[in-house]
Amino acid sequence: MVEGTEGPAPESSRMPRPFDTEQLASARVYDYLLGGKDNYDVDQDMARQMLSSTPELKTLAWFTRSFMRRAVEIAADAGIRQFIDLGSGTPNSPNVHEVAREIEPSARVVYVDYDQVVVSHCDALLARSPGVTALLGDVRRPHDLLDQLIEHDLIDLDEPVAITLVSVLHYVMDDEHPAEILAALRDRMAPGSYLAITHGSSDSSPEILRVLAGTNGTSAQVAFRSTAQTEAFLAGFELLDPGVVPVQQWLRPDLPDTRMVMLGAVGRKP
Repeated sequence: MVEGTEGPAPESSRMPRPFDTEQLASARVYDYLLGGKDNYDVDQDMARQMLSSTPELKTLAWFTRSFMRRAVEIAADAGIRQFIDLGSGTPNSPNVHEVAREIEPSARVVYVDYDQVVVSHCDALLARSPGVTALLGDVRRPHDLLDQLIEHDLIDLDEPVAITLVSVLHYVMDDEHPAEILAALRDRMAPGSYLAITHGSSDSSPEILRVLAGTNGTSAQVAFRSTAQTEAFLAGFELLDPGVVPVQQWLRPDLPDTRMVMLGAVGRKP
């Protein structure tokens, strides 16, 4: 858990309230760091606090986005033609379908988020072409989510699929059982499927962990975890090289370290 956290806030206090300009939202903080405009003063204030102690945070946000692109390319190159972006957040190009369709123009992509405003943005900006869909769903209820995908004939789980969870799992508290969530997804995925995750590391600098403690009780509350804990989430998957490492190590060998450490990993279901 992040230093200073006294325990998880009730789920109700961490659920996003549509159009509430006073409620901090993780998707909008991330949007601000990526240079987007779909954020409010409260999100900008938190981002600036984080940037004051870790000015390279915007760079890390782009490293993380680049990791997503790399993971999608790996899956598409391996023949995957179905993609689920869980906790998709506010659209920022390049998006999953843009990356996947550079390799396979017919790729089907479903963007899923539990924030109605985010889903509306995705629906308006992304879901304009056949095979691209935005769906309201909560990763903490994986069985319901997967049932929706099947019910609406969006994804064929009898065929390999790639699931991305980019900067999502550290918003799932320990008592919300993140390992069980991933196990539920894994068990429904066909052999040959891919899972890509990024996760905030407890090895991040104490300064940034103290700032993040200010998100407690909001939908942006985080639980950063160790490399070993993050790797355990991928039980049952074959880890691709270089394994569970800072995201920039998936990109190029000459990229700098950052004081906030964001781990990245890609696994394949045998």
